[in-house]
Amino acid sequence: MTGLLDKRKFYIDGAWVDPARASDLEVIDPSTEEALAVISLGDGADTDRAVAAAKAAFASWSRTEPAERLAYVQKILDIYQRRAEEMAWAISHEMGAPQDMSLDDQVAAGTYHTQNFINVFKDFRFIRPLGDHAPTSMVAWEPVGVVGLITPWNWPMNQVTLKVIPAILAGDTCVLKPSEIAPLSSMLFAEIVDEAGLPPGVFNLVNGDGPGVGTQLSTHRDVDMISFTGSTRAGIAITKAAADTLKKVVLELGGKGANIVFADADDKAVVRGARHCFYNSGQSCNAPTRMLVERSVYDQAVETAAKVAEETPVASAHQPGRHIGPVVSRQQWDRIQSLIQKGIDEGARLVAGGPGLPEGVNRGYFVRPTVFADVGNDMTIAQQEIFGPVLSIIPFDTEEEAIAIANDTPYGLTNYVQSQDGPRRNRVARRLQSGMVEMNGQSRGAGSAFGGVKMSGRAREGGVMGLEEFMESKAISGWATD
Repeated sequence: MTGLLDKRKFYIDGAWVDPARASDLEVIDPSTEEALAVISLGDGADTDRAVAAAKAAFASWSRTEPAERLAYVQKILDIYQRRAEEMAWAISHEMGAPQDMSLDDQVAAGTYHTQNFINVFKDFRFIRPLGDHAPTSMVAWEPVGVVGLITPWNWPMNQVTLKVIPAILAGDTCVLKPSEIAPLSSMLFAEIVDEAGLPPGVFNLVNGDGPGVGTQLSTHRDVDMISFTGSTRAGIAITKAAADTLKKVVLELGGKGANIVFADADDKAVVRGARHCFYNSGQSCNAPTRMLVERSVYDQAVETAAKVAEETPVASAHQPGRHIGPVVSRQQWDRIQSLIQKGIDEGARLVAGGPGLPEGVNRGYFVRPTVFADVGNDMTIAQQEIFGPVLSIIPFDTEEEAIAIANDTPYGLTNYVQSQDGPRRNRVARRLQSGMVEMNGQSRGAGSAFGGVKMSGRAREGGVMGLEEFMESKAISGWATD
């Protein structure tokens, strides 16, 4: 293990501590396939220790003044921004986001969410009247308790900040289990929290895998809530594991977003959609991976998307530039390759990319940006979340057909609409079965909730709704108003 970063310790009760039992796991750099660091996978004793620390801290932390909690979060943000380049290095090396994208997008996502939480928290009313009709009936928002936070590898700081920040603002205490594939950024985040001086036990970190620490948190009687982001398969397992203790479970899961391109869409709609699909090497749950195109402009759209794929550079995450990097692991690479082959075998027309490594690459988990045309919505590549840079293009003839195809999926996270017809855009958006709809390339506003329906889970993360996810409401009558 000479030369590897030694990251075996856990952050529990305000200190870096050794694991109860050695269980080493190497962190692999997906650009080189070489080991970068070694962590330890926690076991039940580590989880119990972290949960006990969080439980002990809850009594005092939950009673702190909101202004005090806000001041701690502001300190966390200030240190996070100061250490942004360190964070970008960690993310690039652990999960393969290219150097510039890691700093400008991955790290910046954490800044963005934290600042949005600060903004909305300043005006948040923990006790508010039910309404003018009931002046002595109040709704009180109170912390849930000890929360277990399980985060993925694809957008590490995006998800960590969407969970840790609202939890501690709400008055909860927490135990974070980051992805064991990409844990280095979360360990740096723990250093940032420690430097900010958060009281011991409010935030704890235990590395581990899903069957181990993930299940231990999900079944733990002293954990009051689980917030999980990851695959639908794992979300179902967590829900079942948590059932015996009836804890609150909040899930943000996979997606298979439809991007509906009408004939009157703007000239850049297809380019924008294809680039979004390939962004982060396709490793985003809200990626628009199904492009539904009105038949009169279908052939041109296929040609344009293929051109975007062919012109999308693929290179090491260690390099600067606007390219895409590798996917996160050998397991992911193998799965993506099998699904690309499945698309070919089921009769989709391959118009760009395809199986194998990009030209001139002999190591690293790199995937060729791939476009399939003439895809049937019943094909595997149209129904399964691939989580790689693979776009499926499907023709449609009418608005009704486009809506039916878009909704014919077990998922319901983000859909997209491209049209210059405002009333049609609005009409289609209301009929799409998803937690989010983005139209004509316009991003959702700061503080918008992120989350889905159906097998994409029911989470609402970010902004006011994201704060309320980490609280319970209490109805109180007879409130003294004088």
